[in-house]
Amino acid sequence: MTTVDLPEKTRESTSRIADLTVVGGAGHVGIPLVLSFAAKGLTVNVNDLNTDSLAALKAGRLPFIEYGAEELLTNALRDNRLIFTNKPSDISPSGPVVVTIGTPVDEFLNPERHVVEKCIDQLLPHLNDDQLLVLRSTLYPGTTDWIHEHLSRKNRSLPVAFCPERIVQGYGVEELAQMPQIISGTTPEAAEQAAALFRHIAPEIVTLSPIEAEFAKLFGNAYRYVEFAVTNQFYLIAKSAGLDYQRILQAMKYNYPRARNIPKPGYAAGPCLMKDTMQLTAFARNEFSLGNAAMLVNEGLPLHIVSDLRRRYDLNKMTVGLLGMAFKSEIDDVRASLSYKFKKVLNGFAREVLTTDPFVTVDPDLLPVDEVIARSDILILCTPHRSYKTIDLRGKPVVDVWGLLENANLVG
Repeated sequence: MTTVDLPEKTRESTSRIADLTVVGGAGHVGIPLVLSFAAKGLTVNVNDLNTDSLAALKAGRLPFIEYGAEELLTNALRDNRLIFTNKPSDISPSGPVVVTIGTPVDEFLNPERHVVEKCIDQLLPHLNDDQLLVLRSTLYPGTTDWIHEHLSRKNRSLPVAFCPERIVQGYGVEELAQMPQIISGTTPEAAEQAAALFRHIAPEIVTLSPIEAEFAKLFGNAYRYVEFAVTNQFYLIAKSAGLDYQRILQAMKYNYPRARNIPKPGYAAGPCLMKDTMQLTAFARNEFSLGNAAMLVNEGLPLHIVSDLRRRYDLNKMTVGLLGMAFKSEIDDVRASLSYKFKKVLNGFAREVLTTDPFVTVDPDLLPVDEVIARSDILILCTPHRSYKTIDLRGKPVVDVWGLLENANLVG
């Protein structure tokens, strides 16, 4: 990440005219939010340390896939609705400030709340006490109230709100316009101001206390992660019995409404689901047994697949091709992708591991899909991109947990 200053002209165009500032506004959480507000006629200060992403946005390019965002970006630039800044001192002196930094976890799976504290402390000298401070990404329970107390200890009285994002990667612009927005504030006034802000883009507002909102975000993501673990466990049980889980699942769901929400098996990954399950587990003093079990199942699925292949084949004499390296289909985001776990594990057993993805642009090791298929002895469908559904696999054996491929020589 580069930290060079933006041109003087951009900095002179201060954010005084901005209606709000989004810190981290050029990131995955920030861009859909920025463009959604701009589409409603608000001028947004896009504040981000990543000047490469800022430069891309200024040039009318999205730094990653976000469906439905290109037209909004074009319109926002045309209407001068975006101001680009890259330092804490450049945030707007008035209007709400939305911070998209969330609580990460460390190598011991413990939340690191000081990361949020550090971000707020860097912004604080440039904030006025009448400016609404909105926390947007996942927070460890109690963090919003803790930030409020932290500000009070510094004799600052900013209204503080937590308004969690709950969008699906790549479809944020669409979902922000369709889904209710959860609102919380450390005071009634903060909650009112946050509701007024998000009514510009959200069809409905749901109000909770800060800690309720923090749990709502964690519970939602942990529930999805557990759901994926359940169906992945079913897949492994059916597989151990020599059965096709996809056939069983299809029969279970057919015209049976109580089973309609059972997801297909697959590699549950990405930057949120497991991390948020970890945070909930940490809060529960490691007594969230369902969350612990879900992590074992979902993170263990690639290991089960590799172990099964080792029983069937002499992998040290074979080249394995991995189809898809993004963490989910139709996007280019590789953060926390289990495809790379496959690659790392297989590098210890296979003669060679080849990788491909039609969307990912940040991995120099990727090869064209035709070359990967041609050179591989066996293939693993890691990411169910639609382009793979009818691709010619040349009769090569393939592992397809997702049940996507048609007319493939399936293994297991």
